[in-house]
Amino acid sequence: MLKAFSIGLITTVTLLIGCTGSRINSSQQVQRIVVSNSSSIALVDKPVAVNRASLRNVSAGQFPLLLSAAKDTIPVQLDDVDGDNQWDELFFVANLPANSSTTFTLQWTGVQPVYKPRTSVRFGKRMKATEPVQPASSEVVHRRDLPKSIGFQRYQTDGPTWENDKVGFRHYLDGRNAKDVFGKLVPEISPEDVGINAKGEVEDNYHVMEKWGRDILAVGNSVGIGGVALVQGDQLFRLGVTVDDSVNNVAQTHFNILTEGPVRSMMKFRYEHWTPAAGRHYDLQETVSITPGMYAYKNTVVVSNLEGGEELGIGIVKINTGKDPLVVPVGNDWVALVSHDKHSYNKEWWLGLALIVPAKAYNGFIRAPKTGKLSNTFLAKLKVTNGAPVTYYSVAGWELSDAGFKEEAYFKNYVVQLAQQLAAEIKVSVK
Repeated sequence: MLKAFSIGLITTVTLLIGCTGSRINSSQQVQRIVVSNSSSIALVDKPVAVNRASLRNVSAGQFPLLLSAAKDTIPVQLDDVDGDNQWDELFFVANLPANSSTTFTLQWTGVQPVYKPRTSVRFGKRMKATEPVQPASSEVVHRRDLPKSIGFQRYQTDGPTWENDKVGFRHYLDGRNAKDVFGKLVPEISPEDVGINAKGEVEDNYHVMEKWGRDILAVGNSVGIGGVALVQGDQLFRLGVTVDDSVNNVAQTHFNILTEGPVRSMMKFRYEHWTPAAGRHYDLQETVSITPGMYAYKNTVVVSNLEGGEELGIGIVKINTGKDPLVVPVGNDWVALVSHDKHSYNKEWWLGLALIVPAKAYNGFIRAPKTGKLSNTFLAKLKVTNGAPVTYYSVAGWELSDAGFKEEAYFKNYVVQLAQQLAAEIKVSVK
């Protein structure tokens, strides 16, 4: 499918420095990127972002070549995170020993390095039921652009999917705005034709087991794992509608892929004039990203036009569980809500679900009704103010991805360790 703007292209090739040395721009001084980990734990696949402004003499048509102290090539990409069609960050992930600094060298080359992909975004759409699905990197959804109104499903897998080497997720762009889980059996990226058949038609072919895995989460009228709502007192405001509705409560939903690369993929969703109740209208934005090595994705939410008293609600589906989630504080930064049960279709497999939310914003959780437009879900309540970002992580651990996830203690321990990794701050300097 179409790849969005990212200079870190994704093929499984290792760049041989000796073969390309003659094409390295010798007129530019090599820079050193020093990443310091002051925490007492070793960090694995820790995201590292370097602002473009801190890099010297960047020329058009040049590509970054990042080397470790052992002269190993580190997968790196140049990302346009603000959507202005110019890259803003040099991004990579690194393994960083505890209480130490790690130095990387950066050069620029006229040959574009290529790497094995560890993240991906897939999105396809069709404008008519008789047309084949085509790859796309953006979309605008109007109030009546729903399957119930137009008579067919417009989107491959009901909306975009994103994944890393551990797990995959999908977002129902067809008005429901829930977030589902693709369980993975292998670290390789799943095929581009998941969700379409040989004729290019939208087809639900991902609820059967394939070599890569399958869709595993029972979602219903919940918002899935990490989906968004607003809570005010005993009122629940769903962002969007259900599969049975023909008119959306969001005037326009704007979706675009910000970047897709070997070590980070990012998307943005903008919901304009969301009217969940009479006299109320909000604007809301989600920036979803995924990096390698974790059974989770990151989401940053910004809400505008709040009237006062609203709380942000973040979902954990509870269709197949009767147990409340465990609430586990992790240091001063995070609170984890951990739900371990057979959350999968027909309760066939153990599937742990968790949210890692900012401790300063956490206001407890509630249980939605068993029926209605927003039902069968726990909602973590978070403090939210106009225009201020709230960032959290959504976690899904399937027993067929890691047999240890059969056990609640193992899954809980994984979530806690992930939160500790997220809390560990790093310092990046460019010399």
